Amino acid sequence: MHQAYNARNYNGSDMTNPTTVDQIAERVEHLLLRHEELQKTNALLQQQVLAISHERDLLKSKLAAARSRVDALIERLPQNTSSDTDA
Repeated sequence: MHQAYNARNYNGSDMTNPTTVDQIAERVEHLLLRHEELQKTNALLQQQVLAISHERDLLKSKLAAARSRVDALIERLPQNTSSDTDA
């Protein structure tokens, strides 16, 4: 006993309407594309974090060097004595 194919899929809906399986497949494809996009975005953001961290470390180093130079200049300034301020 063979049933004739009548352009209906296994769940009985018309072929013109997307089936639940087709809808799920479309959704999965969409999610896979979105996942790939997010992975690329994440990789770019990680690169930016590394670059900004490197820049921050460089700026910290420059700040420490500048502080050191300022401290050295302050040490070279003459000390104020009470006789200097009385005049």
